[in-house]
Parts: sequence; structure tokens; C-alpha cells
Amino acid sequence: MYKSLLCLRYLKTRYIALASIISMTLGVATMIVVNSVMDGFSTDMRDRLRGILADVIVESNSLDGVPNTQDLKESIQRAVGKDIEGMTATVEIYAMLSVQYGSQWQSKPVTLIGIDPATKATVGPLSKYLVNTKEGSVPDWELSPEAMAYRKEWTTRAQWMVDRWNHNPPPMEDHEQVSFEEPQSEEPLPKPDFESKATPENPFNSKPQVAVKTKDFANPFDDGLEGKSFDKEEKRDPGSPLKGRVYIGYGLVSFPYEDPDTGETKMFQIVKPGDDVKISTVTAGQPPEPTHFNATVVDLFKSEMSEHDSSLVFCNLEYLQEMRGMIDPESGEKSITSIQIKLKNPEDAAMVVSKLEEALPANLFRVRTWEDKQGPLLAAVEVESAILNVLLFLIIAVAGFGILAIFFMITLEKTRDIGILKALGASSNGIMSIFLSYGLALGLVGSGVGVIVGLLFVKYINQIEKFITFVTGRKVFDQRIYYFPEIATHVEPMMVFWVAVGAMVIAVLASILPARKAARFHPVESLRYE
Repeated sequence: MYKSLLCLRYLKTRYIALASIISMTLGVATMIVVNSVMDGFSTDMRDRLRGILADVIVESNSLDGVPNTQDLKESIQRAVGKDIEGMTATVEIYAMLSVQYGSQWQSKPVTLIGIDPATKATVGPLSKYLVNTKEGSVPDWELSPEAMAYRKEWTTRAQWMVDRWNHNPPPMEDHEQVSFEEPQSEEPLPKPDFESKATPENPFNSKPQVAVKTKDFANPFDDGLEGKSFDKEEKRDPGSPLKGRVYIGYGLVSFPYEDPDTGETKMFQIVKPGDDVKISTVTAGQPPEPTHFNATVVDLFKSEMSEHDSSLVFCNLEYLQEMRGMIDPESGEKSITSIQIKLKNPEDAAMVVSKLEEALPANLFRVRTWEDKQGPLLAAVEVESAILNVLLFLIIAVAGFGILAIFFMITLEKTRDIGILKALGASSNGIMSIFLSYGLALGLVGSGVGVIVGLLFVKYINQIEKFITFVTGRKVFDQRIYYFPEIATHVEPMMVFWVAVGAMVIAVLASILPARKAARFHPVESLRYE
């Protein structure tokens, strides 16, 4: 009984122990916060990567792709058909995206991925990442009513401007007046075609057989067939979307800016669904030739991961195959560069990869899981988390050394009291248990308070970040730098349990040496020197 009473009294009255409790509390809380944040980033990153890449990816070793897509799918079905839940073919190539804003063109390097939305939705939550598509629905390449109305509106304005130019062109200056020896027709001057090549017969790259038309102004480029000229009889509604359709990364066409009135960070969008963009890439085959086409933006791709939102553009698969020359004109076979596979049991991914490696020729294909494909990124996160855990564990170790120093001071200060207890009949084990219980109490209080503080900090971490930003005037977590728009957290109960237990164990271990020293005191000697 006296052991518990003394332990409780020391815990209440010895304010020097408060330093150890605070150190233990900070160490435990910091480890919980850091592990929760790192686990939250890792979990969200894995979910997004897995949603984009699927469980297993079969890639061709050449960017030209491989023909006989149906034969490849049948080979995969024979090898691991019972394990497959969904499968989709894709074409992936590097490209250059050009967007017109005002009178200027902005170009960015992108990863262009040709997909079939219907089959892509079977291997990942594509609709979840599309801004204007209902989550859970099957996406397609049709414009929404809002996007179609927007496109009709700006093409109508463009047509009015062209008509005004054709019927009432601005007067030319005196030095721009040109006299011709031959009489000129009253037809409008042909629109220069800057995309066709100059020839001796056509030195200025013009198409004299085609006059300026409304659809040319609304869509400055053709549908991607370089050098193609339209006859006057060919009609196409300028408000209808082009053959090329794309889902464009949100970060490619949106820029953050600070509102001068509120100080909040907002996004400015230069391209909306219904607008047209230009994409330049290379054809398949040797040697590769440059090719370009125009596409209508159907929707914006927003995965909340800046690395993907600022680099990915999804295009309709068949049109990309046509533009890259990946369709055999005789047999009609279409080449692809990869096949993404979703498994019924994702845990079997390694086994499925082994079977596919045996079934497919290694000189043509490379089979990887989504974790293998993103290995360096995931490994970097794991290494960083491990290093932070080691460093933060040292904080708890420092608290343990504080407990050790405090207990040695107590043994020296309470030598007479220890002698009296032994003279009254207290055993050495009893004296030792007092100090061990005291150390356990410090660890229990410190780790308990640390768990509460850490969990509260994790719960309100985004509000705390905003408050610190408001006080300091400098944004702590800038979404323009990090992958995610807010701090992601994920609390693992077992992690919290082991951190708290580890803190208590350190506190008990730190009290062993002082406890053994106090237990060895002889009562007569203790009272004599006191």
C-alpha cells in the first residue's frame, strides 16, 4: 500500500518530473502526427496511382506498339483469365499540348494516353477524376449540354466577326496599297494556310481555291489531316466538336492566383470543356514523323495529384491510332502500346505477373504491377517515413534520459527517507518497485496525454495550418508545391498503440538503474550519513 501512496505523492508534488512528462508528451504526439500525415499521403497517393494505372500493366517495349490486339487479349485471357475483373487497351506517347489564350499560344509537354472510356472505367474510377462527369457513371466522349452551349456561343461570336471582316474589311494604309497588273476578282482574299508546305507554285503557303470560311475561324486548324483542303461544298457545323476528343489535366489549363481582396488562393482557368486545343506528337514507324491534330476538350481530369493533373491528357483511342498511323490500311489491325488489367484479388498481382511473363514474349512485352511502375516514388515516401520515425523516436529517448537523471537526483535527496523505510521493514524489492512504479506512472501520463494531443492535432491539422498561415502571413502547406490540395491524414490504431507502449517501456527502463541503487541502500548507513 505504501508503494502506491508514495508513487502518487511524488507524481503530484515533484514538479521536476513535469519536464519528463512534457518531453514524453511531445515525443508521442509528434510521432503520431508525423506517422498519420505520412500514412495519409502514402494511402492517397496509392489510391490515385492505382486508379490511374490498374493492378497490372502489360507494356510493349516500343512506342510504335504491337498489332493484333485481339490476339494479345486472348493470350492474356488464356494465361490468367480467371483472375481478371477488367481489361483495357491504351496508347501512351509523349506529346506537346498547345493552348491559345488571347493572342498567345502556350505549349507544354504532356503524356498523351489514348483510352476507351467504357473499358477504362472497368479497371479504375475514371469518372471520379472527371470534373463534369457524375461519379460512378460510365464516361464517354460526348460534350455535356453546358459545354455544347458554351461552344455554340463562342462559334456564333466568331462567325459574326468573320462576316464583319468579309463585308467590311478595315481600310489599308497608303503604304500598304498594292497595284496589280492583272484585274483581280471581287472574291475575298484566300486565308493563308500556315500549316501547308511552300512550293514554287504556291510560295506563300496559301490555298487560293478556298476562301475564308466561318468554320476556319472558329477552328483555326483542320481536324488533324495535314495538308487536307476542304472544298466549298464540304459543310460542317462550326459548333460541332471535332473528331479528336480529350480529357485534359486540370493543372495544364488552370493557374493559381491570390485574390487581392480576400487573400485566398483561387484557380484561373484558360480552357473549358468545349474549347479546342492543338496536340503535336510523332507517328509510329521508322523513322517517326511529326504529326499534329486538334481536339475538343470534353472534360477536365482532376485527380488532386499535381504531378498527374499537370502532365496527363487522355484522348479517344481510335483517333489517336489514326493520327499516329497505328492502323494497318489493308487488314485494319490497330496497334496499342499497353494493356491495363484489374484483378479480382489485387493481392495476387505478383503471381499474375509471373504467369504473364511466361505466356508473353519478353522481347515484345514488359509486365509490371502498378507498384513496380511507380516504385521510385513509393520507395522515396517509405524511406522518408522511416527516417522521420527514427529521428522522432530520439525525442522519446531524450525524455527517458531525463527520467533517469531525475530519479538519480531523487535517490540522493531521499537517502534518509529510504533508510527510514527500510528500518521500518520495507524490503529492497519494495523500494525498487516504488521507483519502477513511479517511472511507469510518468510514462503512462506522458504517453496518454501525448496520444490525446496527437489525435486532436491530426483531426484539426488543416485548421491549424490555416491559423498558422494567418498568423505568419506565409502559407505552410502550399498546394502549388505539394501533391495534394490539403494535408491528408490516416490514423492507424496499431501505430498509436505501439507508440504509447514504447514510450512507457522507455520510462520504465530509465528508472531501473536508480531503483536498483536505492534498493541497495543499507538502513543504518543511510541514517548515519544523513
